[in-house]
Amino acid sequence: MRNTLAFVLGGGRGTRLQPLTKYRAKPAVPLAGKYRLIDIPLSNCINSGLNRIYVLTQFLSVSLHRHIRQTYRFDPFSGGFVELLAAQQTAEAGTDWYEGTADAVRKNIRYVDQPGVENVLILSGDQLYRMDFQEMYKTHVESNADVTIAAIPVSRDSASQLGIMRINEDGRVVGFLEKPKTDEELKLVRMEPSWLDSHGIESKGRDCLASMGIYLFKRKTLEKVLRQTTYWDFGKEIFPAAIRTHRVQVHLFDGYWEDIGTIGAFYEANLALASPNPPFDLAQPEAPIYSRARFLPPSQLQKAQVENSIIADGCRIGSGAVIINSVIGHRCIIGSNVTIRNSILMGADEYQTSQELASANTAGHPQIGIGSGSTIDGAIIDKNCQIGNNVKVIACGGPDRDIREVCSIRDGIPVIVKDATLPDGWSMDE
Repeated sequence: MRNTLAFVLGGGRGTRLQPLTKYRAKPAVPLAGKYRLIDIPLSNCINSGLNRIYVLTQFLSVSLHRHIRQTYRFDPFSGGFVELLAAQQTAEAGTDWYEGTADAVRKNIRYVDQPGVENVLILSGDQLYRMDFQEMYKTHVESNADVTIAAIPVSRDSASQLGIMRINEDGRVVGFLEKPKTDEELKLVRMEPSWLDSHGIESKGRDCLASMGIYLFKRKTLEKVLRQTTYWDFGKEIFPAAIRTHRVQVHLFDGYWEDIGTIGAFYEANLALASPNPPFDLAQPEAPIYSRARFLPPSQLQKAQVENSIIADGCRIGSGAVIINSVIGHRCIIGSNVTIRNSILMGADEYQTSQELASANTAGHPQIGIGSGSTIDGAIIDKNCQIGNNVKVIACGGPDRDIREVCSIRDGIPVIVKDATLPDGWSMDE
């Protein structure tokens, strides 16, 4: 992989993840109590021996920049780096912001012109998966592909939400259809399940191959398709056009993969990580997930009941608290007799000082954390929220809407926005 560098795309607005992306870039959204979404693709690169990485950013990127700067530092003799490429005005790129995934790479194409670089890996900054890119590189080289695309087998029910590829017997992509809906459209891209079986993957009734949005380009091919076109998006424009003029090969992947694009997907993926048999194992010694080291004390629990949950460092959980099927982030202060079920608490950026606690008490404000007697059920609590005593935040379903500026209902899940204050006795009653 020494002849390969990576671009991780992290510049989208993340509108479907609002309000979690109200104050941060999508790849900076916390995951599993102690990580951020960006840690997944960067860890996959490092574990695959790929250590020359550019992260392309644009919207609300301050916290993302801080996290990467504080986390990913390489031995200077290795030649490795994780560099941030923020949208900027240049004579070459012009004055416009990134208009799409391909446009973002086009505006930074000069960075691929480095000694020894023969291939460029394009990744998304908001997917949850573990992949050895060396295997994808092997497929790329052995097939002499101009472009190799990671593909995952899916059923017809899932195909309507993804880009589906049609392949020949050699695994070369010969057709592509974005989000096929009808039986006629599905017939155009359907593959024989026996083809998967012949490649060592159980078909399990799956007869479609979906693009994972992971692309490995020959450097010269990438430069050519970006400089000779004005296309903005890889998945919708560059990829379908490349099929007609270049050799595009699939690389099969049959592990866990989740696109964290909506509040519902984010919620389900996090709770799955806390289950007894998580589909994505955070504790794989041969392929760890890296993140920023924090100097926090161990979490302290006082006669609390905890089941099927993740508890990050630095938490203090009071007597009589019940935590079930939940994710508890760094520095969570949880009072006595609190009930937390099927919920995600993102914790706090800092502990409050004695002076800050005294000031909040004098003003009648709750401290950062969850006050005694409160119930959080089926909800997401963003960072630094001050939640008083006997507060009730309980999933209530219904259409997307906002409640008193501190709570947004998305996909039926209440999300308490970052830095919100809920006074004693607050409830979801509108």
